[in-house]
Amino acid sequence: MNVLIFLLLIIGQHDFTIGRLKYGGGGDWYANPSSLTNLLAAVNERTSIRAASREEVVEITDPRLFEHPYLYMTGHGNVHFTEDEVKVLRGFFAAGGFLHADDNYGMDSTFRREIAKIFPESPLVELPFDHPIYRSYYEFDRGLPKIHEHDGKAAQGLGIFYNDRLVVFYTYECDLGDGWEDPDVHNDPPEKREEAIQMGINIIMHYLTN
Repeated sequence: MNVLIFLLLIIGQHDFTIGRLKYGGGGDWYANPSSLTNLLAAVNERTSIRAASREEVVEITDPRLFEHPYLYMTGHGNVHFTEDEVKVLRGFFAAGGFLHADDNYGMDSTFRREIAKIFPESPLVELPFDHPIYRSYYEFDRGLPKIHEHDGKAAQGLGIFYNDRLVVFYTYECDLGDGWEDPDVHNDPPEKREEAIQMGINIIMHYLTN
């Protein structure tokens, strides 16, 4: 199904967009407001994919959720999925959906707890550096780039697989979203912002082509 989506995007019949997940629990799901706009602009400029100018905010119980097979979530605080939301998300992933969760420093413990409700039998596992997500468009021989310091730990790209398909990619101790923001927000050096954009494009291209 993803290959078909990819072909439709190339020939211009659909615009690729990202669904920003509005989740419960009190965490700031709206963090890094300029990040996804800049990432989508880079997709337009650097690839053959025609992308929308900005993301669309979706809630888990919104009927439009399944119209946004590529979801992104971030934040610094608490994440909580209700029982009904857990059921919806199970169906979403089974139907071909994908989630990129990007810890903005503070949501790690609650994200891990909540995602385990959806996949109790499939814990997060670190992806090896030779995984295709690290070379789907740009080469990252050492895995996920480190954009922000946080606790000083190495950046980790963690995943959950469903029927041998990567359905959740969790970027931890990395903060790609900060690197996608407008340059004057975090004053990241240009090389860090470039690494963040390149990795963001890799995640999108991996989803579309696998």
